[in-house]
Amino acid sequence: MPLLNSVIKWINTKRNYQIQYYSEHPIEIQNETLLDLLSHAKNTEWGKKYNYSEIASIEEFKQNIPLQDYNDIKPLVDRLRAGEKDLLWPGEVKWFTKSSGTTSDKSKFIPVTNEALEDCHLRGPKDVFAQYINNHPDTKILKGKSLTLGGSHRINNFNNNSYYGDLSAIMIENVPFWTDFIRTPSTEIALIEEFEEKIDKIIETALDQNVTSFSGVPSWYLVLFKKVLERTGKNNIFEVWPNIEVFVHGGVNFDPYRKQFQKLFPSKQMHYIETYNASEGFFGIQDSLYSNDMLLMLDYGIYYEFIPMDELGKENPKTLCLSEVELDENYAIVISTNAGLWRYIIGDTIKFTNKYPFKIKVTGRTKHFINAFGEEVIIDNAERAIQIACHHSHAIVNEYTAGPIFMGDNQKGAHQWIIEFEVPPKDLEHFAYILDNSLKTLNSDYEAKRHKNLALEKPKIVSAPKGTFYNWMKQRGKIGGQNKIPRLANNRKYLDELMNIIAEKT
Repeated sequence: MPLLNSVIKWINTKRNYQIQYYSEHPIEIQNETLLDLLSHAKNTEWGKKYNYSEIASIEEFKQNIPLQDYNDIKPLVDRLRAGEKDLLWPGEVKWFTKSSGTTSDKSKFIPVTNEALEDCHLRGPKDVFAQYINNHPDTKILKGKSLTLGGSHRINNFNNNSYYGDLSAIMIENVPFWTDFIRTPSTEIALIEEFEEKIDKIIETALDQNVTSFSGVPSWYLVLFKKVLERTGKNNIFEVWPNIEVFVHGGVNFDPYRKQFQKLFPSKQMHYIETYNASEGFFGIQDSLYSNDMLLMLDYGIYYEFIPMDELGKENPKTLCLSEVELDENYAIVISTNAGLWRYIIGDTIKFTNKYPFKIKVTGRTKHFINAFGEEVIIDNAERAIQIACHHSHAIVNEYTAGPIFMGDNQKGAHQWIIEFEVPPKDLEHFAYILDNSLKTLNSDYEAKRHKNLALEKPKIVSAPKGTFYNWMKQRGKIGGQNKIPRLANNRKYLDELMNIIAEKT
């Protein structure tokens, strides 16, 4: 182990110099990335169709290749899953992430090539710890193990040589053998498909381990840690794993969960690192101790474009290169990658908070918003308003989702919020009042629609019994892994399903 730790530290030091270099030369790195992607893919079916061998500039790339979403590439993905080669990227694709995206209940199968796996998905976590060790030179994380709560995979029905599953499971299957020395539980337990069985096995095998870090989606770790405390009778997680010091989280906004984690880890020795990783790629890492903004990772085999939100939905929306973006503007992300995704709209929205180096924060989803009455409420608005309401009412929110109450003969429009509280506010009406006024402050369109209750009445809040969201996700087959609670919707599908569960409990 001492030799392994020395090798890891040497690799991390070298990598930090590389990250510093591309932070200083971002435009050049991105231009080189695009030309390299085009060169690699020029002899694929896709590359021949769009004359990749003749494209010599960013503008030619934009003019020749149309923007894509999953429906556009699905026929090619189906052929890849059946075993065909050289379609979107050279060679055969063995792995596919089964997306648990919240824009649709239908599964998406995102190809993961060897290059994407090595140069993006697996490099991201390494860089997270390289940055953490650089910022915390006295850290002891390498003296213990990282707790893993991953997903599962199964054999693809199309071809027994290709596999699909959660991205976390695919990564577990493909990490170097030596990671078994610094990870718990074993691969066999980490890949158990049934979530509750997996949690029981993790508790059985990991309680006596020296856990120093963990990474994943906050909501599922709350489930695990609460069960750990129930099983052990301890008051907090430090009493179980005293040397734990960092949680690397992503997938959802951490702010609604922060107070619950502070209760579980009541010490300043605990650090939290934000990451931006998805089925399509690993995009951002929090590299500073003082800000949650994330460094946009530019040398992972991903070329970025950005659609201004006022262009989104147009027939041929304008896209911006990295050199053209502005601070504090909402953009939809478009990526071209070494997984064979070309000008692919992933459905996330971000804002740039800094240039040189380029830093971002995730603001929501292109299809997850409430705009039933022209109010254009996005996830960033909702998360910040919830945070303000919790602060002023001393409440703690476990989970929530929101959507419209549509106008009827005797009903004005409104927003309904179903909220599961860990600590409920003493006065739910006061909580709703703060939430409403916070949204007015954060969103001028919402404020205009709420003026004198002309188009929108005040929010209607339903306090859900504990366990409601967990049971709902279980019914939908979306427990564990990278599955996320959908926060906003422009229809009542999620609300009605949750209200049915609440009715059954009451």
